[in-house]
Amino acid sequence: MAEVVVKLDSILLQERNSTVSVGDEVYTTCTGWSATSAIAGGVAGGAALLFAVPTSALALWCRKKAQDDFYDIPAEQDLPVHLGQLRFSLSELQVATDNFSKTHILGRGGFGKVYKGRLADGRLVAVKRLKEERSQGGELQFQTEVEMISVAAEHRNLLKLLGFCMTQTERLLVYPYMINGSVASCLRERRETQAVLNWETRERVALGSARGLAYLHEHCNPKIIHRDVKAANILLDEKFEAVVGDFGLAKLMDYKDTLVTTAVRGTIGHIAPEYLSTGKCSDKTDVFGYGVMLLELITGQRAFDLARLAYDDDVMLLDWVKGLLEAQKLETLVDADLEGNYVSDGVEKLMKIALLCTQGRPLERPNMSEVVKMLEGDGLTERWEQWQNHEILQQEISHEHSFTYYIDPNSPNPSNEQLSGPR
Repeated sequence: MAEVVVKLDSILLQERNSTVSVGDEVYTTCTGWSATSAIAGGVAGGAALLFAVPTSALALWCRKKAQDDFYDIPAEQDLPVHLGQLRFSLSELQVATDNFSKTHILGRGGFGKVYKGRLADGRLVAVKRLKEERSQGGELQFQTEVEMISVAAEHRNLLKLLGFCMTQTERLLVYPYMINGSVASCLRERRETQAVLNWETRERVALGSARGLAYLHEHCNPKIIHRDVKAANILLDEKFEAVVGDFGLAKLMDYKDTLVTTAVRGTIGHIAPEYLSTGKCSDKTDVFGYGVMLLELITGQRAFDLARLAYDDDVMLLDWVKGLLEAQKLETLVDADLEGNYVSDGVEKLMKIALLCTQGRPLERPNMSEVVKMLEGDGLTERWEQWQNHEILQQEISHEHSFTYYIDPNSPNPSNEQLSGPR
């Protein structure tokens, strides 16, 4: 539209100049004419000027109006990028989202905001408008991220990138619109008319998201770590199949590197302890987040919730779950919205996998391909027994180390009876 305005403005100016020049020519040559001709020429020239002034003012107003509504259009031509993806113009995405209207916001986070939009061909899309500041090399980083998402999103359980928009001040990613929202919204923000996420669907979500993460970790080269695995980033398509989304925090990771040192980014309650304390993340960081996501599926609760303090409970979902398990209150863990419509063996299976995934030591956690096998019924029993035996051994060692030994200084040869218990 801006180009149309500029062309319109140019045409109007040309018309004004040609018209005014005709008037001038008549006026300058009227000295050899009659007075009547001179007056007629003057009137014609004045009329042309009167017509040109408001027309130019209108053109300038139209240009200003266009700049208010659509901006950075010229900048789109300043950054030649060829990523093999559909490139959208900024104006096209502005029209699709009603100029990024607040009423179109689907979600917001540290990366920016996501808007619902409708393209000219009728397709519904989700437009992620990144808000991070541009820095030197920012264009290259953005290209790398787009390419990374493009490669990763070939899997059915990973969100496919439809295209992008890149200007000097805007970075936008365009994804398919997921009509059923996120797992988090279905668990905790559903409308009264919306059905409860049933247990069968929750089990499918657990398996589908595990397959998507396994693909990122083991089938991409170099592998990709997501860094923010949680229920809010697991989307549901029209068939309620899980689609892992939001690669905003994802990082490429070379196979030769076991750890990547980076600024800690993620969501409280989902961040692995080693990542939080050292800033080092790995594929096992994602495994921890996945384990917490399983607890969200089982309980319907948030990973971090201050409201639990009112009941003297732990604010961290993982700690709250462990406390109830120690008290043997498994039935109180399951989401009340299910109203008892769940499979006990299925709950127990997901609970065991969640605990295996959230172990304190990264190396003791399973990788995502092992998680997929356990969800499919292979290897969980052996892995769980191995972990239980390890836990018993650790408790015994901890119990022994809790004893200090006291020797009576007045006794030259202390006997065994003089060794005291814990002090």
